Amino acid sequence: MKAITILIADDDTEIADLVEMHLSKEGYSCIKAADGQAAVEAVVKHRIDLAILDIMMPKLDGYEVTKHIRDRHHMPIIFLSAKSSDLDKITGLVQGADDYMTKPFNPMELVARVNAHLRRSLQFSKVEAAEKPVVGAGGVVIHPDERRVVVDGRPVNLTPKEFDILHLLASHPKKVFSSEHIFRHVWGEVYYEGNNTVMVHIRTLRKKLGEDTNKNKLIKTIWGVGYSFHG
Repeated sequence: MKAITILIADDDTEIADLVEMHLSKEGYSCIKAADGQAAVEAVVKHRIDLAILDIMMPKLDGYEVTKHIRDRHHMPIIFLSAKSSDLDKITGLVQGADDYMTKPFNPMELVARVNAHLRRSLQFSKVEAAEKPVVGAGGVVIHPDERRVVVDGRPVNLTPKEFDILHLLASHPKKVFSSEHIFRHVWGEVYYEGNNTVMVHIRTLRKKLGEDTNKNKLIKTIWGVGYSFHG
């Protein structure tokens, strides 16, 4: 079985070495990059399964690196940053990250999150390989095997979590899913009260689908209950 490769992009070599040490103990192969440009080049040269990115890096910051990755790949991305405000975390998720951890951090928690994201990524890949495309009215076509979405003939570039949310909702048209259900299904973790992660992802998903001009015709908010897909 081919080793899973993880990109660690951080200009703090001590932190990068610490992360590599703990991930190597789990059997993962690690590639380190000391700046954003080196991180982008590593993604081009190597088959990366998951990326751990600092935000404040030389040459290209973590947001710019994420944009480069999302243009071509669907790998899970975890931000590991000293920027710790709620706004910073929301910005990180909106920019395309799947998870956000603040420094200082618990290395074992980071390893646990890496394992969870890789496990879910593998599970979705296996399930989607056997599924047929989900076609929703309103011009939305979802190709699970390619993790590709087309709206009115226009390709739409979604993050892995945005894709998983859309796929869940569109696979069960008009069924209402609570934020807790969506979070448990997509993130595979315990939902806690006050968690705005799903709401933030729904907001960016709607924007990418053109919902800002269509007045949320596809993904509807059922106030006090959750969200549903109405193609």
